[in-house]
Amino acid sequence: MKFTRKANANWKGTGLEGKGTISTQSTTLDNAQLSFKTRFADGVGTNPEELIAAAHSGCYTMQLGFLLNEAGFTADNLDTEALLTFEDGTITKIHLQLSAQIPGIDNDKFQEIAATAKAVCPVSKVLNAEITLDAVLN
Repeated sequence: MKFTRKANANWKGTGLEGKGTISTQSTTLDNAQLSFKTRFADGVGTNPEELIAAAHSGCYTMQLGFLLNEAGFTADNLDTEALLTFEDGTITKIHLQLSAQIPGIDNDKFQEIAATAKAVCPVSKVLNAEITLDAVLN
């Protein structure tokens, strides 16, 4: 399976005082606010790190659901929190905290499948992807 998804961001002004928006193809985000405050302090809107954490928790949880099903299990509930650490201009860590209710699975099998999901989740692997750029100055 191959598909392409898109999102776009717009920014006006300086890094500190400027403002921007971000939108997604699905319109779940539709001109959501971006600013220095929403990224580095408390403000109304979102930021890239929060979006990466949301994407990672969602992707991991869905991947785990698929792997559990392949192994013959169906989760009653999977709840994953992604805690992203940003230090000195770098995302240094994402810690996934999973709470699961899965009938009939033993802890060893659960730990094995949970670790596999972490390893094969597309967002877990995203920084190993090819990154290309088309830059146009108008």
